[in-house]
Amino acid sequence: MDAEVVLYMKTPPDRATLEQIVSVLEDPVEDLVRKDSKFKELGLNPEDYVGNARAVVNLLTERKALMQRPLLVKSDRAIIGRPKDRIAEFLG
Repeated sequence: MDAEVVLYMKTPPDRATLEQIVSVLEDPVEDLVRKDSKFKELGLNPEDYVGNARAVVNLLTERKALMQRPLLVKSDRAIIGRPKDRIAEFLG
């Protein structure tokens, strides 16, 4: 299978790309945001992103490091590749 690997820290998705990904994401939109130590350090509230695609896109446009990965996009579908066993089924 041919695949394009995008290193999101070097080439982050722009707003339009993020909006497209969110529109076809099969996972809850809030799962696209990493709730790690950086998230907590910024004083962000996880509840602000639940079901809120606009807030997720706004955040990831400003803070690309908070994007959950790996993110797999295929045609009109997208998933977060965690746990890893989801990847084979998605690509199959």
